[in-house]
Amino acid sequence: MDAAELRALQAPLKEKYRADPATAVITLKAAGELGAGVTCNVETGQALVQAGLHPATGGTGMQACSGDMLLQALVACAGVTMRAVATSLGIAIKSGQVLAEGDLDFRGTLGVVKDAPVGFRDIRLRFVVDADATAEQLDTLLRLTERYCVVLQTLRNSPKVVALLSS
Repeated sequence: MDAAELRALQAPLKEKYRADPATAVITLKAAGELGAGVTCNVETGQALVQAGLHPATGGTGMQACSGDMLLQALVACAGVTMRAVATSLGIAIKSGQVLAEGDLDFRGTLGVVKDAPVGFRDIRLRFVVDADATAEQLDTLLRLTERYCVVLQTLRNSPKVVALLSS
């Protein structure tokens, strides 16, 4: 896909959203079924993923760790966003990698100490890109990728999250 094809694909959507902003708000959904033992089966649309405890919390490592899945979602979103931005800017990326890593203190997750945080303390997102582009173009590519990556922006600007229990 080139820049003209991407613009042509997105132009009617942008016009629709300008004309009727309410149509731009879409609710994405995810669901899981509590599985055997300490697992949750999550339907991804492509496959069923069985999530379980990380080995640092007593898991076997045979199931997907939700922390890993969060980083994978960040990598996926950042990679797709970078490709879209590069296409829009006319930057030819020959090859590239998106790498994410995050630091967790499992003392918080396991309730070992009250002051240890639960969740990621730091996340690092790195791009390794081979492209025919100037340093200025690459700076713009990174800046716009950061700006438009949904998962990255959600992590940086946490939305209100409500948890409910139903029976």
